[in-house]
Amino acid sequence: MNTIDHAGPLKYRPELDGLRAVAILPVLFYHADLSWFPGGFVGVDVFFVLSGYFMATIISSEIAEGRFDIWKFYARRIRRIFPALFATLIATSIAAWFLFMPQEFEYFARSVRAAAVFIANLIFEREHGYFDLAAHMKPLLHTWSLSIEEQFYIFFPISLVLAYRYARPRVLAILLAVLGLSFIASCWAAYQQPTAGFYLLQYRVWELLTGAAVALMRPARLSAALANLMSWAGIAGIAAAVFLYDKTTPFPGIHAALPCVSAAMIVYSNARGGAVYAALSNPVATFIGRISYSLYLWHWPLIVFLRYRFGDLPSVVDSAIVVAGSFVLAYLSWRYIEQPFRYGRARLPRRFVFASGAAAAASIAIFGSIVTKLDGIPARLPEAARPLYEAAYDTSPFNAKECFISTDGEGPSIPDIRAGKLCAIGDTDRGGAPSFLVWGDSHSAAMAPAIDAAARKAGVRGLFIGRGSCPPLPDTDFAKDESEERCDDYNDAVMSVIERQKFPFVFMVGYWPRYVHRAGLPNEGAFFDANEKPPLEDWSAPVKAGLDATLAKLSRIGAKGVLVMDVPEMGFDVPEALARAHMTGRSLDIAPPLDYTVRRQALARRVLAQSARENGAYIVDPMPAICDDEKCHAMKDGIVLYKDIDHLTATGARSIAYVFDPVFRLIADGTGQRPGLPVQQSENAPALPFRPKTGG
Repeated sequence: MNTIDHAGPLKYRPELDGLRAVAILPVLFYHADLSWFPGGFVGVDVFFVLSGYFMATIISSEIAEGRFDIWKFYARRIRRIFPALFATLIATSIAAWFLFMPQEFEYFARSVRAAAVFIANLIFEREHGYFDLAAHMKPLLHTWSLSIEEQFYIFFPISLVLAYRYARPRVLAILLAVLGLSFIASCWAAYQQPTAGFYLLQYRVWELLTGAAVALMRPARLSAALANLMSWAGIAGIAAAVFLYDKTTPFPGIHAALPCVSAAMIVYSNARGGAVYAALSNPVATFIGRISYSLYLWHWPLIVFLRYRFGDLPSVVDSAIVVAGSFVLAYLSWRYIEQPFRYGRARLPRRFVFASGAAAAASIAIFGSIVTKLDGIPARLPEAARPLYEAAYDTSPFNAKECFISTDGEGPSIPDIRAGKLCAIGDTDRGGAPSFLVWGDSHSAAMAPAIDAAARKAGVRGLFIGRGSCPPLPDTDFAKDESEERCDDYNDAVMSVIERQKFPFVFMVGYWPRYVHRAGLPNEGAFFDANEKPPLEDWSAPVKAGLDATLAKLSRIGAKGVLVMDVPEMGFDVPEALARAHMTGRSLDIAPPLDYTVRRQALARRVLAQSARENGAYIVDPMPAICDDEKCHAMKDGIVLYKDIDHLTATGARSIAYVFDPVFRLIADGTGQRPGLPVQQSENAPALPFRPKTGG
């Protein structure tokens, strides 16, 4: 395949505007929850091919004619990209200011800062996947693709100029080599590092280079019949990807080749007649293509904010309203923002274009940094809603890095744990050896203020150690992935301390429902829906075996195990949900129904009750302090009980400290080594012998 020096000037091809419409509509319909377009996300890949084609055609043409000016090129890009983009960033910032809770606003601020300097793809790659529910809380998630294009626009012109200067006969060969390497890397990443493969330029650049390769290839002399056949094949390939792919399809990689090659076939065929050309070049299709950039920019923030304010899009009518609204915003943006800046009579000086573009980017980035620095500016909230939201900061002191190891490993070292350098809990003024140890995952840190208060009341002293996502189950398979491997050293170190110090009592606290079902609640967060059944798949066998083995080992050491059942999961991020409910006039009664919680907790409670009964351990159950015969509570007696979805606030934990009083009375009077207390078990969930009748 030969290169050409002059790819030809960029003549207007109406069918390529129509192809833009083919790219944007599936994306819009997919995001609007129209299930008929499960692979609509591939429209972005079609856009990448078109971008690569247009850029390579313009640049190579100007290079061949000796008139390429890289600064002029970047000025055109700024006039094309910046006005509508920064209008979108400003509008979404205003909407987020009034709608988002502080933590949500802080996350938004990071993304708006990244979008302003075209590194949004790097930020989102470090967060969650494109298809995660959390994506529905990110109004600027779609700017990842703009960041990839802008990064391409920075490197590609310079690379192409250098290639033409020093390797003119081999420009296309070099481009194809880079394309091939990126494609191979993309195929690997789609299975091995799917999030990076989706968001990062090195795994996506082959798609843009596919379009560039078409621009640099010698124009084919195709018969009308063959050109029409290629265009039909291209449309069929894109349609196949749109209708046959879905969010489970490994992507991009090999699967992205279908929409990309299909788009390239339509561009290369240059069919000037036939049904495909007629469909793509008709006025409706070309109009949608012309407004496609604004349509892409505005549709996703509109969808996110509508979902945030009113809930999901439950019907086709709702989706149709979103689509119509997106078109209205897109037309206004195209007509009054895009067009004047691109084609207005007043041609702005290049220096002004660069200065104003830099100022806009810097202003948005500074705004994002300020919001991040100020923790999402909680002062924005109405005065009555602030105390509800501030519960998010009511964190257990036992979450401090001196006491608790985070999931990324920050906290006490393994040697420190083995040496017994742990946080004191309970009556720290009391001398002598500690009478108990609290051991577990993040739920142990959240529950520790309750244990601390009860121990102080009883005049008993102990130690605490916890690690995020690591239940107190040595050598136990408790997760679908390999995350349990990082818990081995932690649990082994804790067990060595127990063996050496011979604590009379060991409290074992964990997020037990997650471990026996290997899943949290579905759609946790702003879009939680208790009408969707909780995960109930039974993975309890290894957890039961781990509990039995650990309790048996404790018994041999001379320690009494105390299993602490878990608190109910709320599904919603409680402080945010309460504050949002107050601001919108909705009920503060946000907890899921009691039968939902009973079903979700039943298996874990049965497993813990059975293990306690068989191994002579005690059970402490906080659920009766949070739930009554009708429902569980996210807020009780004016106290917000949860700091997020499933962790108690420090104040909430202390408010239920009395559930630990019976066991600490046994510890304090030295009678705790008698056989384990009886554990009643009902059909659904075992009741606790410490079920309190009052709050005292």
